[in-house]
Amino acid sequence: MLKWLGEEANQVIGEWGRETGREDLWHEPLLAVAAADDPLFSRLGSVVAPDHAMPRDLLAGARSVLVFFIPFTERLARENDGEREFAARSWAEAYVVTNRLIQTMSERLKTSIEERGFDAAITPATHNFDEERLVSGWSHKHIGFIAGLGTFGCHHWLITRAGCCGRLGSLVTSLPMAPTPRPGIEYCLLKAGGKCGACYRKCRYQALFPHRFDRQACYRQCLVNDAHYAELPLVDVCGKCGCMVPCSHGIPRTPEAGQPGER
Repeated sequence: MLKWLGEEANQVIGEWGRETGREDLWHEPLLAVAAADDPLFSRLGSVVAPDHAMPRDLLAGARSVLVFFIPFTERLARENDGEREFAARSWAEAYVVTNRLIQTMSERLKTSIEERGFDAAITPATHNFDEERLVSGWSHKHIGFIAGLGTFGCHHWLITRAGCCGRLGSLVTSLPMAPTPRPGIEYCLLKAGGKCGACYRKCRYQALFPHRFDRQACYRQCLVNDAHYAELPLVDVCGKCGCMVPCSHGIPRTPEAGQPGER
């Protein structure tokens, strides 16, 4: 089941890149599946937000949750890291374009599932969150963790086997699919017992520290970037802590694996 959905997702990226002339933005997507009744969903109310939705809130007959990760190219991370005061324009523009790509990909996958006689419900790419609490009502990254796409880094991004630089999307379906196994090791170098902390050093806005994450400070800088690029649609982004660090584009070398990252 997952193979043909992956082929569909990759086709969408190819078509989108050719039609928009932005073939330099993304690598091949990763897909993973969580069972709609996975016990970890019940923990999102305490981990993310008390009102975090459950799969069956989105689709009464939910059997599976499909999550996809669209990796950004190394160029985007390099340019965002190189811009000192603000997010790079290319990073901001990629955010806007990728939001539209996520919507297109979600709709294509939904149609493919429905053509096979099953139901599916898609969710927004972003901004389904409380702007005061800054928590999401449907957290793609936490659902990606449940689906086995990766593990969380110290920067609070989800590190996949293609790294953390990219965007996530998800949909809920009545199509029964085998859940993807979750990784048996930590992908974050520091959490795995190695020496790193690169993400802490990348944050220039007093938001990310070894034992504390100031969500409000982070979002304030995201809004500064949005104001800086006022001619663009909403671009409340930053991304500095995930760019040009060991986990940006693969799984970093860890004591357990003893191997370099891969995509």
